[in-house]
Amino acid sequence: MITVRDIFEFIDRIAPFKLQESYDNSGLVIGSPDREVTTVLTALDVTREIIADAKRLGAELIVTHHPVIFDPVKRISFDTVAGELALSGISVISAHTSFDSAVMNDILCKKLGLVPAEPLCVENGVPIGCICDCEELFAGELAARIADALGNTCIRYNETGKLLRRVAVCSGSGGSFLSCALNKGADCLITGDVKHNIFIDAHNSGFTVFDAGHFHTEEIFCGFMRDALAAEFPGLRAEIAPSERDVLVYYIKDR
Repeated sequence: MITVRDIFEFIDRIAPFKLQESYDNSGLVIGSPDREVTTVLTALDVTREIIADAKRLGAELIVTHHPVIFDPVKRISFDTVAGELALSGISVISAHTSFDSAVMNDILCKKLGLVPAEPLCVENGVPIGCICDCEELFAGELAARIADALGNTCIRYNETGKLLRRVAVCSGSGGSFLSCALNKGADCLITGDVKHNIFIDAHNSGFTVFDAGHFHTEEIFCGFMRDALAAEFPGLRAEIAPSERDVLVYYIKDR
């Protein structure tokens, strides 16, 4: 019998939960460690559509990247996503910043055809992001590579006209690591959720920032975790949640 605890301990070996940031809530977020698991779904986040997937497929567990409960709560309504999961007996394990530190950026670099040379930075002894060297590319060429690799319909970036060779990579929301990338001699940073002021600071520094989206730079978690669970537990049915998708719609007006 495979239990929630078995899966928790396996994920802990891949990406130790002790690596999570102090503000994070990775781990067994909802459910009992003794619950038997025959079917597990992987997802970036839990949406109501994914809960419906779990009910339809008989999944006892959802493994997510982003915790379904992040901030402290004093009450849980059955009308909320967390309440519906608890009421339905569906457990949730989340591997968030622990996975970011241990695995995520290596997966992202491989997806982008880049080879990590060193961490982008180290905070509290934990590596964050990667610095990679690649063949010289103009920003438009690198943007096209990112879009092809991650399935984006929109890549935002500032153009400097320079050739780019040393590339910083940070999945999710990594605009705050601009100064780290500059200090490491990078020519550009690939990340998501980039604020306007970061683009301006990059522009004034002759540096290019690519916003490839939070979803697209981290959705790679789902396939990796599905494959890892299926390999470790041959009797387990492991699938990416059928409703897993970017909930944002990108309107791009023809010029």
